[in-house]
Amino acid sequence: MSALVPTPLQLEEVFAEPTLLVGLLVVAVAAITVWQMVEIVDAYNRGALTVFGEYRKLLQPGLNIVPPFVSRVYTFDMRTQTIDVPTQEAITRDNSPVTADAVVYIRVMDAKRAFLEVDNYKKAVSNLSQTTLRAVLGDMELDDTLSRREMINERIRQELDEPTDEWGIRVESVEVREVTPSRDVKGAMEQQTSAERKRRAMILEAQGERRSAVEKAEGDKQSNIIRAQGEKQSQILEAQGDSISTVLRARSAESMGERAVIDKGMDALTEIGQSESTTFVMPQELTSMVGRYGKHLSGSDVRQDGADLESLDFDEETRELIGLDDISEILGEIDEDLEMDVEAMEQEAQAIQEGEDMGQNPDSVSDPDEVDAMPGEESESSDR
Repeated sequence: MSALVPTPLQLEEVFAEPTLLVGLLVVAVAAITVWQMVEIVDAYNRGALTVFGEYRKLLQPGLNIVPPFVSRVYTFDMRTQTIDVPTQEAITRDNSPVTADAVVYIRVMDAKRAFLEVDNYKKAVSNLSQTTLRAVLGDMELDDTLSRREMINERIRQELDEPTDEWGIRVESVEVREVTPSRDVKGAMEQQTSAERKRRAMILEAQGERRSAVEKAEGDKQSNIIRAQGEKQSQILEAQGDSISTVLRARSAESMGERAVIDKGMDALTEIGQSESTTFVMPQELTSMVGRYGKHLSGSDVRQDGADLESLDFDEETRELIGLDDISEILGEIDEDLEMDVEAMEQEAQAIQEGEDMGQNPDSVSDPDEVDAMPGEESESSDR
């Protein structure tokens, strides 16, 4: 270890040799010169070269040879850079104090102009952004500063474009991060917002009540319509029932009246059959009634002058109500009684004729022609 460290005696021997000392100096100077001549620029940078303080050129990324000892290189970042704009206080056009801060995104487009036209482009852009932000906020009303953030960003960017273009800087975008009104203004805004929310709540509540009332009225309307339709239908059915009942009662009354007429007529026929006369007249009402119910009583219609007489057709309920079946039975019994009465009358007439022939009182004997005519009249009455 001690063999590697030169002793004072050895150093004295080295400095004692002039040629060796000169050689060491030349090597050192050469190394420093090479170091000063080589300049390496990163890929995202550009370098501004000055020789004796005079601008010469821009150095491109990579290895560059520059004059040693008399040159200087200033590098510029060509990427997008972010500049924070400090919080600024401003008074809006409607005299409302607000505070705001922003972020500005810039990019060096011309490193030569950024080197020659402006001392410190970042600081210059930051100061210009602050003044522009205050100017834009002061030219707007408070509501616009709070709601139209995009318009503020665009106006600031447009205001920064013209001066920064002269510096070789392009403002890519501006973003206002926050606009805050003063404490008093904020309290008033909160009260206004609360009142607005209450107003909207009242409007919504009123609209809900109105809609509910409309729906209820519509429901009542539909209910009344349905109820009225039901009542109308009920009245119609009741009226139809009364009409049917009236018709049936009328038919029943008519039938009972006709039945009464037939009964009276049958009684009259019975009395006529029991009388001594061989000639009798049938009531017209009785013949019409018999003709009307002929279809139901005998199964065939009564004909008059070769034409069929119209008869009434009744359903089972009406037949049972007016008693058509009972009338048929009664008329059948009456026909049987009439046949028996007619035979008795013929026998009585024959007996009277025989008595006259045997020499009874001539005054009681009728004209032979009249006697001969009586059986004929009796048969005609029977046919009727």
